[in-house]
Amino acid sequence: MQWMYPCGGMNTTTNRTYWPVSGGAIAFQPGWFQGHATAQIFINLGFGIDGPNGGPPNMSNPMIPQFGIIGPSKNPYSGTICLPQVPLPVNASVKAGDYATIQVVELAVHGAALYSCVDIIFVDDNDPRLANVNETNCFNSTDIGFSDVYTITTRAAGSNVTTSDAIASSMFRRSQSASAWMALAGWLPVLLGGLWLTL
Repeated sequence: MQWMYPCGGMNTTTNRTYWPVSGGAIAFQPGWFQGHATAQIFINLGFGIDGPNGGPPNMSNPMIPQFGIIGPSKNPYSGTICLPQVPLPVNASVKAGDYATIQVVELAVHGAALYSCVDIIFVDDNDPRLANVNETNCFNSTDIGFSDVYTITTRAAGSNVTTSDAIASSMFRRSQSASAWMALAGWLPVLLGGLWLTL
């Protein structure tokens, strides 16, 4: 069911997580399927409860730029990722008591995606119901790396000139060093498996 947009087949919950109006921590465990050493991660926010099943109408508000994760092998990931201060989407305005849903998306090499969500209720930043975030509940495992996600332009808009095969071949030959290959691989969408949110 985790392939199902927007929240992996899970309906909106009535047991919402308290989340600060200025943004807060997001922790998750990448998936456990074997065979994919990299993935792309997106974190989005949907506002309100006017959509399907009492959730947001859409999840089209990115909270941070997408990023890649890199594992030590093609074996299942055995660690966690935590972003200690994820901001609200650009130009978002919320107040204590507003409902929203945080969506984490993990992309697959064949174009599919996995979806996980947590339903939240915004509270003031100093609300005593907020859990403390520290190194015991928010940490990045040492066996998971991170990468930027970017594209390489092979033909500019409005141009009839396309990068030749020789240039493309040269680009891949230059990417044989470990650091260049990891940077290049960072933009390839791949699947790792289910997400486990621990907000």
